[in-house]
Order: sequence, then C-alpha cells, then structure tokens
Amino acid sequence: MRGPSTQVRYMLGMVVDATGSGMYLPLSLLYFHHVTGLPIAQVGAIMSAAALLGLVGNPVTGILIDRFGARTVVVGGYVLRAVGFAAYPFVDSAASMFVLVAMVALGDVSFSPSIQSFVAEIVRGAARDKLLAAQRSLRNAGLGAGGLIAGAALALGTEGAFTSIVVGAAVAYVLAALLIRTIPVPAGAVPAAARPKRGYRLVARNRPFLGLTLLNVPTAFGYMVLSVSLPVYITQELNAPSSLVGVLYAVNTVGIALLQIPATRILTNYRRTRAAALGGAVFCAAFLCFALLGVITTGTPVLIGVFAATALFTVGELLHGATASALVASTAPEETRGRHLAVYQLSWAVPTALAPAVLTALLAFSPTGMWVLLAVGVAGSALALVRLEPRLPADAVRARPAPVPAAETAPVADLSASRAQKA
Repeated sequence: MRGPSTQVRYMLGMVVDATGSGMYLPLSLLYFHHVTGLPIAQVGAIMSAAALLGLVGNPVTGILIDRFGARTVVVGGYVLRAVGFAAYPFVDSAASMFVLVAMVALGDVSFSPSIQSFVAEIVRGAARDKLLAAQRSLRNAGLGAGGLIAGAALALGTEGAFTSIVVGAAVAYVLAALLIRTIPVPAGAVPAAARPKRGYRLVARNRPFLGLTLLNVPTAFGYMVLSVSLPVYITQELNAPSSLVGVLYAVNTVGIALLQIPATRILTNYRRTRAAALGGAVFCAAFLCFALLGVITTGTPVLIGVFAATALFTVGELLHGATASALVASTAPEETRGRHLAVYQLSWAVPTALAPAVLTALLAFSPTGMWVLLAVGVAGSALALVRLEPRLPADAVRARPAPVPAAETAPVADLSASRAQKA
C-alpha cells in the first residue's frame, strides 16, 4: 500500500514540530524560573547567552548540510532539541540550564537553513513557493494549537503541568524527526564527494547572494516589532489595554494561517523579487501608520488605526515571507546550498538576537522615530531588491513549473517504495 505523499508527510512534520514549539515558547522564562528558582532576569540572561552561543553553530550547519544532506541535518536538529527538552526537568542550577539551553539553541539554529535546503531538494519551481506557503500557514496554526495546549495544562496549577509541557515538546520533536526521516530525497542531488570543500569561499564570491542577505537585515528587524516593540508601544505610548496585544497577535497569526496559501498561489504568477519588494513596501506603510498613531490621543481612532496597521503588517508578511524564502533557496547554487543558506540565516539570527535591545532603545529615545527608521529601512531594502533583480538567476526570479523528468517530480511516492522503506 502506498503511504502518504511526500508533501503530506512533510506538512505533518511541520505541524507536529510547531505544536511542540507552541507549547513551550510562551512560558520558556517562567519554566526555568519555576524549576530552578532563579530570578527572571538571570534566567533571561542565561537564555540570551545560550542563544548567542548557538549562532556559532550556524556555519557548521552549512557544512553538514552540504556534506551529509539536508534531511540528515533536519532530523539531527530535532533529535538534539528532543534530548535537551527531555532533560529540562532535571535542571537544578544555572550551569546545567545553560548547557541544555545551548544544546537546544544549536538545534534551533540548524533548522532554518536545513529545512529550506530540504524543501529545495524535494520540490522545484512554483511548487517550492506553494510548499513554503503551506509550511508557514500550518506552522502558524500549530503554534497557536500548542499555545492552547500549554494554557490548558497550566490551568491545572500542578507541578506536573510544567513537566508535561516540556516532555510533550520533546515527544513532538521526536515525531517530527520520524516523519521527515521517512521522506525520500529525489534523485539528482549532488554526491557528497563532488561538493566543494571550500564552499564558504564560494559564498563570499557570490555577490548577488550576499546582496540578498544584507538586504534582508532591515526586513528582519521589521518582523520583530510584533513581539518586541508593539506590546510596549500600544500599552505605554497609546495607553491601550494590554489585552489588545494578544488580540493583535491573533489577527496576524490567524491571517497568515488562513491566507498564506491562496496568496502565494497568486504570487507564483509574478516575479519573486517584485512580490517580496511589494511586501517591503506594505511593511513600510504599516510602520508609518503606527507612527501616525502616536499623534492621536486615545479612543476609537487609535483602536481602528492599530487594527489597520496590524492588517497591513500581515499583508506584508503574506507577500514577503514564503516568496522571499523561495527566492533565496532558488538563488543558492545546489552544490553549496547548505553553506549559502547558513550565511543567509545570519540575516535573521543576528537581528533576532539584537532586536530586543535595539528596538527597545529606539522606542525609549523616540517612538515615532523608531517607526520611521524601520519604514525607511524596509523601503530601501525593497527598492534595492528590485535593482538587484537583473543579477539574480532567471529561474530564481520567476517561479516556473519545474522542467524535470517524471521520476524526479512528484517528490515522491513514485520515486520508489523500496527507497521509502530504506529511509
């Protein structure tokens, strides 16, 4: 009997992964504070230090992907995180906490470049955009479901509730690893022995790709406002109730979950560079809208403006997210794709690490100035992306139906039952 298709197994893995992450992410600080008794500030400092240490693993991830294949690294990252989460209940000191959080951080860092490389291996052309869109949609749904599960567990108010959440997350990562492990890799991948051993030198010479990487930095900072800047801005500058923050986050999350797939289906008819740049322009409009709210006092106009700006932000994500990921994965040369995507991941990882400090400092100095600076940054990035377009590979700029042999398409159920069983 033929098992589930590649894309079904892949999406099941993403949902299980996101559900496990969603269970733990909302209470990561609270969990270690509860288990170790350490002050919240110290717990936060340890987690930040471990996350920065995890960035060291980023270039190693690229080498491992090119040497052993993306699927192996995806599965290895899941196993690493599962072991870390399974050991969390035994943490009893700052030192043991740092070791385990750093282990999980290494697994986290490996995820983005390896999963994008894996998607690039199993689907091509416009199908790549659509699978990445489905991934974003279902991961948002999984994160929401995980949050609800965690909330229900904590509502019990028992000691075992915290333990059940981290163990549940560990189990989710193991299941995700098993699902991804069963997906066969299509024929045509570059043999490990044929891959360049000095791949990072080739990345450094690939100026168009480095341009894509640098242009993503302002946009990555823009993505962080929803979790870093917006809660403070709404409650302290606009004098809105804190409950509004959760509602706006839900608007964004549900919007991505429901609309990413149909939006990307339309966007595959256009150049990826133009769609991603349009997303940057919409981000710019959203940030300017947030800035304008600072000159309004309070009341209904502010409420309407906040929802309008959040809706614009969500539209920007719909236009930019999956499209930009497909553009980058298609621009990276196949033989050194792992190293290229590991370098690109730094354009997300560094802003993510710096955003809490940078954005809060800007917010304290000038709330309006922060929004205007973000708007200028994403607008400049969008314009530069359009200018970079002629230097990018034609098949990366425009998504096309993959012109590959039948045996290499349909990633898979047809590739061969025997290979699936071996995997």
